[in-house]
Amino acid sequence: MLLSVSNLAVSYGAIKALHGVTVHIDRGEIVTLIGSNGAGKTTLLRTISGILRGSAGEIIWHGESSPMSLHDCPPHEIVRRGVSHSPEGRQVFANLTTRENLLLGGYQQTSKQQLRADMDHVYSLFPVLAERREQKAGTLSGGEQQMLAIGRALMQRPQLLLLDEPSLGLAPLIVRKIFQIIREINAAGTTVFLVEQNAKQALGIAHRAYVLQTGRVIKSDDAKKLLEDPDVQKAYLGG
Repeated sequence: MLLSVSNLAVSYGAIKALHGVTVHIDRGEIVTLIGSNGAGKTTLLRTISGILRGSAGEIIWHGESSPMSLHDCPPHEIVRRGVSHSPEGRQVFANLTTRENLLLGGYQQTSKQQLRADMDHVYSLFPVLAERREQKAGTLSGGEQQMLAIGRALMQRPQLLLLDEPSLGLAPLIVRKIFQIIREINAAGTTVFLVEQNAKQALGIAHRAYVLQTGRVIKSDDAKKLLEDPDVQKAYLGG
């Protein structure tokens, strides 16, 4: 096991966003979390990465030699431990170049040689970013910005990559490309926790999946079984 979340509760003031959520992610997996808008998917990722704080429950990281709690860790420490987050909406630094955005992603890397190798790795996954390396990120297309956001998250060589809605607002051809690259990232050894409204695509590449509804996990199973689940088909797959 790489990450375990147990009975996690998160509130925005008086509004409860997550109610006792329990999930786990094993090394080498792609695990996807599907659900409708407002279900709490982004809240869960933001809490794992330390941007939000849970009011109850526990988040345990098993990436080190001994398990440790992430509950009170600041975001930069969680990144150092091996968790990177590619946020919803890309959130690239529009006035910086592609190369500068990637350098910021690797800000904790002390070896210039390693930083160069990590950047070359990102360029190998996303050749268009190499072509656009001196272009301002705000002038990139939506698909290119999404590639940059993922590439920036990869610059720390994470053990666990959190991806929040990577297909949002993209053309179908670009969506297929993004999902193929997620497969490649996983095949190269990075565990992926994927939040995605495109349930069919997400379940198609995932090993396991959870369904979140109004802040609660209502289903969990192998991704292929959930693809065939009548309730999931009706609610999320247009079946």
